[in-house]
Parts: sequence; C-alpha cells; structure tokens
Amino acid sequence: MTTPITLLPLEPTLHGPALQAVYAATPGYWALYNLPGCPPDQAARDLAAVAAEAPGRAMLGILQPADPAKPETGAELVGVLDFRLHWPADGVAYIGMLMVAEPYQRRGIGRQAWQLLRPWLANTARMAKVRLGVEQFNHTGLKFWECLGFALTGESDRMKVGDKFVRLLYLEFALR
Repeated sequence: MTTPITLLPLEPTLHGPALQAVYAATPGYWALYNLPGCPPDQAARDLAAVAAEAPGRAMLGILQPADPAKPETGAELVGVLDFRLHWPADGVAYIGMLMVAEPYQRRGIGRQAWQLLRPWLANTARMAKVRLGVEQFNHTGLKFWECLGFALTGESDRMKVGDKFVRLLYLEFALR
C-alpha cells in the first residue's frame, strides 16, 4: 500500500532547510552532474529564483505523513516538484524538476505527485500540454516519464551545467 502524499507550495522563509535536506538526501542526482553532493545553499537559491520569477512558476513540496499509522503527527518533506505555466509557449506547462529523496524512491511518490498535479494543470490552470526535458544520461528519469505517458518529441537541446554541456531530450504529454 502506498502512503498518500500532499503537494504544498514552498515558501523561502519556511521551507528552505527542509528542501535542502531533500537535496542532501538525493546524492545520486548531484552525481549525474559529477558533483560530490548538493551545494550548501542550493535550496535557498532555488526558492529565491522561484520567488523572483514572473507569475506562473511554482515549487511544490511533496509531503507524506511522518508516521503513516498516525497521520495526525504531522508531515515530512520527501520531494519537490518545480514547474512553470505558459512556458515555453501559451497553454504549456514545463516541469523543471521532480525529485524524491532517495530513501523514499521507488514507492510511487513521484507517480502520485504527477497524478495530483495533472488534473490541476488541465482543469484549473487550463494547460493544453506538459513539456519537460530529461538529461540524455538519466535513463531512470526517461523511463519514469515514459511510463507516465510522456512521449519523446525528437527535439533536444544543450544546456550548460557548470563547465560542461548536458543534452536534454524533450518529452510532452497532451492534457486535452
């Protein structure tokens, strides 16, 4: 049985340390970029960037009960979902990141996060499709999104990360 999750908008003044802990608990992600771990100020920088963006950018925390047997004991941040509405075009939502801390991976949390976000994007935000980019070397991420119904577009792009370039493969999902 999968523990139910909740999505919560993250606030820089409230959630920085918890987000930094999620980043720190995901060393495999940083290793993809040949980094020894998460930069110490990454959460603060990401939350500040979201706050400074034009309307439509959001960073949602993925929460689950701290004790599934006693949901009243509170929740813990186990992941993050970063997206932007009407980008790169009107009616398109772009998912910049879906990250689940490694101790919580392979439990259906990422799938649940998408299942919560998807109807909101279609019905409330009125998006027609969702787009995202996956690093070509991130085979696990690519398989994850394809299993959720996303399809490769055939488009790719190079993105500079530090002093290296990374190739992004683009996927899309039609909401209506």
